[in-house]
Amino acid sequence: MNRLEIADIIVEKINSSIENISLQYNKSIDKIGHFYIDDLLPEDIARNIFSCFPDGKNMRLKKSLKEYKFIAAQMDQYNPILEEAIYAFQDPRVVELISKICNIDGLYPDEHLYAGGISLMGDKHFLNPHLDNSHDKERERWRVLNLLYYVTPDWPLKNGGNLELWPDGLQNPQITIHSKFNRLAVMATHDASWHSVSPISSNGTARGCVSNYYFSDVSLRSTDQFHVTSFRGRPEQVMRDIFLQADIKARMAVRKLFKKGIIENPHVYKK
Repeated sequence: MNRLEIADIIVEKINSSIENISLQYNKSIDKIGHFYIDDLLPEDIARNIFSCFPDGKNMRLKKSLKEYKFIAAQMDQYNPILEEAIYAFQDPRVVELISKICNIDGLYPDEHLYAGGISLMGDKHFLNPHLDNSHDKERERWRVLNLLYYVTPDWPLKNGGNLELWPDGLQNPQITIHSKFNRLAVMATHDASWHSVSPISSNGTARGCVSNYYFSDVSLRSTDQFHVTSFRGRPEQVMRDIFLQADIKARMAVRKLFKKGIIENPHVYKK
């Protein structure tokens, strides 16, 4: 299938669920606005997308105290269905519907896949609590929405790898959104949208995700200010949290001197 055909299905699915998902978002908008849609695509298409994921050997490994996962953005190196699936979420009709649900005007999908693309997480992989970087790669537009489409069949909640939202801060309980097969999760990003991916415990299949990010000329909150991707420790990781807070300060100091950073982010689709 091509991106237009996949987008046709996504549009139909969103329209059929729009009341429910709008209610989800509106109930959570005061903290971290979010919603999810199950069974987004026909099962055979969703399974095919996952079956075409590369293994970790053909992806970039990110491993540190902050995160442990495989990522990829140079989509012409992989099966074409992956690129088609990613860009289906950038179809103007899909963007318009998400804009309507979240009441955010002027959304821009990211054709360069700056931090978007695909990710694969296996045993012991994780993503610590963090705020996403506030802007696009040119530091011109605000990052306002994350779209995360999970494609691993038969992925149980107990395996971990689930999206965690921390609407009341890192010292209070998180909301867990199961990274269930064929589920699309959408969340707002602003200066208080702390989120993470729970550590994975699985010796079998890895958890695959198709990721997109939408930007806007205007931030979601008046309090939003420029910031780099900012990682923290989990509540029980006291020493790690001290180190990561120092890391945030150091990288912010660099960005005050060099607006676009010193090193170009390699996670960009160079067509």
